[in-house]
Amino acid sequence: MKISGNAIRVGNVIEHQGKLWVAVKTQHVQPGKGGAYMQVELKNLIEGTKTNERFRSSEQVERVHLEELPYQYLYAEGDDLVFMDQETFEQVTLSKDFVGDAAAFLQDGMVVNISSYEGKPISVQLPDTVVLTIQEAEPVVKGQTASSSYKPAILENGLRIMVPPHIESGMRVVVNTTDATYVERAK
Repeated sequence: MKISGNAIRVGNVIEHQGKLWVAVKTQHVQPGKGGAYMQVELKNLIEGTKTNERFRSSEQVERVHLEELPYQYLYAEGDDLVFMDQETFEQVTLSKDFVGDAAAFLQDGMVVNISSYEGKPISVQLPDTVVLTIQEAEPVVKGQTASSSYKPAILENGLRIMVPPHIESGMRVVVNTTDATYVERAK
C-alpha cells in the first residue's frame, strides 16, 4: 500500500531502496524556505543498520504489512532454535544469531511472535518480561546505602544482571527481555 511521505509514523515498516525498514523516529520539519518534509530515522529489518531519510509529502513510499503469528519455542538444536506454529503445528528453524541476545531468555513452551514478509521470517518478539531464578548473588557489602546500590547476580540462564541488595541465591525475579534488567521480585 502506497502512503505519502509525511504519513510515515514510528513503527511503520516501509520498503525503501529495495530493502525493508522500520521507522524508529520521525520528525516533521518546516524550514523557513522551501517545502516541509518528514525527517525519518530508519532501521533495516534484516541487517540492523540505520539511516536517516527525508520524505516530502509529494513522495510515495510502499508501506509493508508484516504477517505476525504466535509460535511456541520447542528446543535448541546446536546453533538452531526450533519453533512451532500454534495453529498449523508447522515447525520453523531459526539460527541463534537471527534471534540475537534475546535467545538467552527463551524457555521451553514460551510463546513468541514471529514477523514474516512474503513467508520469510524477519524478527522474533519475546514477551516483555520473564521469570528466572538467581543462581548466584554476591553478598551485600556493609555500609552501602540501600537506595541506589545494586549488586551483580547470575541468572539460571548464565546471564549476569544487577539486582537490589535484598535479592539472594535461589530467589525468582522478573527480568526485562529487551535490556536484561531486573524488574521486581517474582511473586
